[in-house]
Amino acid sequence: MSDERTDCSEALLRLFEYLDGEMSPEDRARIRAHLDECGPCLKEYDLDTTMKALVKRACAREPAPDSLRATIMTRISMTVIRIEGP
Repeated sequence: MSDERTDCSEALLRLFEYLDGEMSPEDRARIRAHLDECGPCLKEYDLDTTMKALVKRACAREPAPDSLRATIMTRISMTVIRIEGP
């Protein structure tokens, strides 16, 4: 893990990555350390966690329409192709 400190802008920018477990263990540890030290960022983390829980609870009752799922999967595939392409 690097000795770099994480500033508020990076912590807030990467908050959803952190919440979704989509970062390396080193980055996760840096964000967690920042949240442990920074009250305003921790407050934003709590707000985002609550929002995600509310959205999950509200959306859990109804499955997404097949057309929406197909559109999302197509866009994900296009993104992967662009990233892996020349």
